[in-house]
Amino acid sequence: MPTTNINVRVDKELKESAEALFDDLGLNMSSAITMFLKSAVNHDGIPFEIKRNVPNAKTRAALAEYEEMKNDPEKYKRYSSFDELLSEVMTKA
Repeated sequence: MPTTNINVRVDKELKESAEALFDDLGLNMSSAITMFLKSAVNHDGIPFEIKRNVPNAKTRAALAEYEEMKNDPEKYKRYSSFDELLSEVMTKA
């Protein structure tokens, strides 16, 4: 069967990590991508679940606190530098 080329741009670190993984599995990038494409065709869609990353309760609370701090900054202590903050934390520890 004739073949064709696909050009894909990805982050350099992602490519290197994927190549290392596939090499460990005895595959090259072309074989791994071919496996993905065949699986997608067989599944008639993406062969794994794709969903939004929904933050957990602790993360939602932290984001809500951040929004409040942004909207009402005078209610919260400010520091002129990280060293000032660190100094206060270390004296209270």
